[in-house]
Amino acid sequence: MARSDLLIFVSTLLLFLPLLTVADAELVRSEKFPVVVSTWPFLEAVRAAWRAVDSGSSAVEAVVEGCSTCEELRCDGTVGPGGSPDENGETMIDALVMDGVTMEVGAVAAMRYVKDGIRAAHLVMKYSQHTLLAGEGASAFAISMGLPGPMNLSSPESVKKWSDWKENQCQPNFRKNVVPINDCGPYKPNNGAMNVFGDKRTESCEMGAIEYRPPLVGPHNHDTISMAVIDKMGHIAVGTSTNGATYKIPGRVGDGPIVGSSAYADDEVGGCGATGDGDTMMRFLPW
Repeated sequence: MARSDLLIFVSTLLLFLPLLTVADAELVRSEKFPVVVSTWPFLEAVRAAWRAVDSGSSAVEAVVEGCSTCEELRCDGTVGPGGSPDENGETMIDALVMDGVTMEVGAVAAMRYVKDGIRAAHLVMKYSQHTLLAGEGASAFAISMGLPGPMNLSSPESVKKWSDWKENQCQPNFRKNVVPINDCGPYKPNNGAMNVFGDKRTESCEMGAIEYRPPLVGPHNHDTISMAVIDKMGHIAVGTSTNGATYKIPGRVGDGPIVGSSAYADDEVGGCGATGDGDTMMRFLPW
């Protein structure tokens, strides 16, 4: 997939402060900050972050409040619980928060049983020396630090979406160069003359003819919230949260919890974030 083909919505903040006197610096801060920027029209998430930072919260705390609001609202079905089932019909959470002052990062990946992705990521930052926790280990850590769980992250909507997909012979999916034992797998490598490069395949005769169709990737089945905040002191933080690609292979982790791939913050430069085809974005580390 070419970079130009990526469905990416980018929000970038660049902040450059010249040498100022203390009085000048305070004036600039009072006039220009705080600032909240988010991908996509997730207005309630932006409002929540703004309320927090405008009340004196740090950039990190505001990012957590903003992204958490999107998780609670299940923005576009791609953030928080109840959306984007994987091949097994299960919803998992990826999230990240980065402090542009300390360069600390907290992240969780493929987290099961805990709905609060960004808060779990913040707990990793606050209460561990690690950067990223994954899978059931991330869930156990988050619960031990006080987040509610374990719980089922599926919803009637995600279950129906998965059931409809199963009835459609598990298409489209993210497999390639494989052949299925039956419509929905298990799959094995295709070592024959034909290679499966697309995500949509139908077997119409004994020769195993393959029909190629592109995967269905768009803002309602493969997306993220990425948020950047500058607080009243001019400090920067970024955060992301997503439930990943719909019908992904179980265990898949996208760009969301990967620092420098989904988002990055540096107080001396600025903050940035993006959403889109995370599997491709991870190969280029755009930030």
